Amino acid sequence: MEVIADRRCSFLGNVTVGKDVSLATMQEMYHAVVLAYGAEGNRQLQIPGQNLSGVMSAREFVWWYNGHPECADTNIDLSSITSVAICGLGNVAVDCARILLQPPERLASTDIAEHALQQLRRSSVQYVHLIGRRGPVQAAFTPKELREVLSMEGVSVQVPAAAMNLTPFDQAEMDATRMKRRVYDTLRKAADKQADGNQKRQLHLHFLRSPVEVLDSGDGHVAGLKLEVNTLKTSSDNAHQRAMGTGQYESVDAQLVLESIGYKSYPLSGAPFDDKKGIIPNTLGRISTIQGGDGAISGLYVCGWLKRGPSGIIGRSFVNSDYSCPGWQSPVPRTCASLLRDRDLTSFNAGLTIERFIHDIVHLPLLTVN
Repeated sequence: MEVIADRRCSFLGNVTVGKDVSLATMQEMYHAVVLAYGAEGNRQLQIPGQNLSGVMSAREFVWWYNGHPECADTNIDLSSITSVAICGLGNVAVDCARILLQPPERLASTDIAEHALQQLRRSSVQYVHLIGRRGPVQAAFTPKELREVLSMEGVSVQVPAAAMNLTPFDQAEMDATRMKRRVYDTLRKAADKQADGNQKRQLHLHFLRSPVEVLDSGDGHVAGLKLEVNTLKTSSDNAHQRAMGTGQYESVDAQLVLESIGYKSYPLSGAPFDDKKGIIPNTLGRISTIQGGDGAISGLYVCGWLKRGPSGIIGRSFVNSDYSCPGWQSPVPRTCASLLRDRDLTSFNAGLTIERFIHDIVHLPLLTVN
């Protein structure tokens, strides 16, 4: 809030770069333009049946229970759902599982959207399945979020003991990264603890499983997931492990499937884009025509997920953005704000109140990409 209150800072809302103003025009007006619009898209499973009713992105589900305007009208009827499959082993997947299994009374005191709370009160969900193609060491949970979901009262946690067997490469990964060790130890405790099969609500973790097909109930709605059992194979250069299918299959019942396998960034007209990596090519934040090479574009920068890919939490992105770019504070004769005013587009400057700023930041897109 200190930044937005600074008279040198202006906030322009309800502006779509590429539609209301081009990137080229912004480059003419400013000595430095920083692209920091993150990764708003979702990676999809790309398997048969993914377009069945009842398959949606975890992001949409999170936006639904958080009351995001774009998902306020999303129709989710939890009263007819007993089992949910969540594809992914990261914090978003864990958050979705926690919301689905948490007693509604505990959520009532939070800022969860009222329409979501009403659905959760009518929920018939008893089983939530977290599914990942690799093992527990490669899971992207952070320890705190994992402990929270594993310690929920009245929830039986099912972690197959066989999945906790380590390869030498797994051991090396944990030796190199303390967080991986903490996540594994937390899961190990859950696997060693005898699950209470009498609990009505159950959380099942499925490691080394790849979804290969969304099963049809016969009326165009999801009925479950077909999974291939995987094994981990070390790459030829011993740099990493890959999940390889074994040709063995199993299935889980589900009336709702949430895709939580990562985000992707969208390209912006006028800026180079690496479709394969899903990032804007850059060298230490300076946008280039070639990733890590020559061809730097003067005055054009990138940071966050758009720079390095969609991984990590806010703290990592904060550190990632802390680099020096010369010439940023040099004055320019004309700004984007004056151009937008000329075109009768809404702008908000540093004179607005904190309350109005919060309202606008929630309800208006920040320089969205067309």
